[in-house]
Amino acid sequence: MSGFGEDRAVREDFREILRLVRPGTRVLDVGCGEGELLELLSREKSVDGRGVELEAQNVSACLARGLAVVQGDADRDLDHFPTKAFDYAVLSQTLQATRNPRHVLSELLRIADQAIVSFPNFGHWRVRWSLLTRGRMPETRALPEPWWSTPNIHLCSLADFAALTDDLDLRVDHAAALVRGQAARPIDPGRGIENWRAENALFLLSRRGAEPEPTGEQRDLFGA
Repeated sequence: MSGFGEDRAVREDFREILRLVRPGTRVLDVGCGEGELLELLSREKSVDGRGVELEAQNVSACLARGLAVVQGDADRDLDHFPTKAFDYAVLSQTLQATRNPRHVLSELLRIADQAIVSFPNFGHWRVRWSLLTRGRMPETRALPEPWWSTPNIHLCSLADFAALTDDLDLRVDHAAALVRGQAARPIDPGRGIENWRAENALFLLSRRGAEPEPTGEQRDLFGA
């Protein structure tokens, strides 16, 4: 029996990704770090997982876990992956660190049927309050690094990201707000209040016109 439900150290976005991904599918984790999510998906959902990671020491950590991970840059190297090679492409807390987020997001949905993207919401009320009261780049729970050392170069709000999905003609199959210490909360990203309330956001995306796939939880409910 899995102890996942008792592991409070697992990131909230990882929990939501695990809920969404269907068992036995092909998953590419872009910016996979030390492989925690890939390992979790392999253990809990028996996925055929692959990873791309920029930092050499993180790639070594992934290989030590027995994960199939290569060193690569999301901005450049996604172009070399074949079309529709995966069921899911995951970009967890990495989009804001890319040089060309629009291109990266477009490539994710060329490589995979669906993309799962999570990111810190620069429209969250704590960020707005920090800018209003201090007049400086905010440091919050979701954005803990000072401006001069942060890897984030393209921060965006939930509303900004939703506008980008419209511009790329993508369909939002699921969206959730994430606040530290709480379970993911399903949201309508078109509601302005969510841009204030979500500390982090997570989107499940696909191309318009494609038949939407059931989530992992929906598959479980119907016994598929």
